[in-house]
Amino acid sequence: MTTLKSKATEMIDKARKLYGKQVEVLVKKEEQVKELMSNTIKKIGKVGKDSRFVKLVMPLGVFIRMIKAHFNGSHKLATSTLGLLLLGLVYFVSPIDLVPDFLGFFGFADDLSVVLAIYAKVKDEIEEFLEYERTQA
Repeated sequence: MTTLKSKATEMIDKARKLYGKQVEVLVKKEEQVKELMSNTIKKIGKVGKDSRFVKLVMPLGVFIRMIKAHFNGSHKLATSTLGLLLLGLVYFVSPIDLVPDFLGFFGFADDLSVVLAIYAKVKDEIEEFLEYERTQA
């Protein structure tokens, strides 16, 4: 029987096969990461208007804040965590993935399933970051 955890791992592995090499390069290129975050925010603006997706895109905002904090040095991430967060953004932004975005709801659902799988995988790091943010406020 397939567990939720194994399904999440399977989704992440598929995303890595598509974009893993691109993410490996991206980790070291802050300017390209900034462009990726900007493109993610633009797509969230489009998708976020649909009430079916509002709560589902919230993890992307956390990913972006974590990446920004990493690059500005205020909250460093493990390279593996940074790579997963970037993988989530790349997969979300890319129009070409396992289920193409032109298929509407199903294309976005595919993107968000990868994002949510990554969120589940790095949940401890996310909780640590959210606590860090609360202490900085």
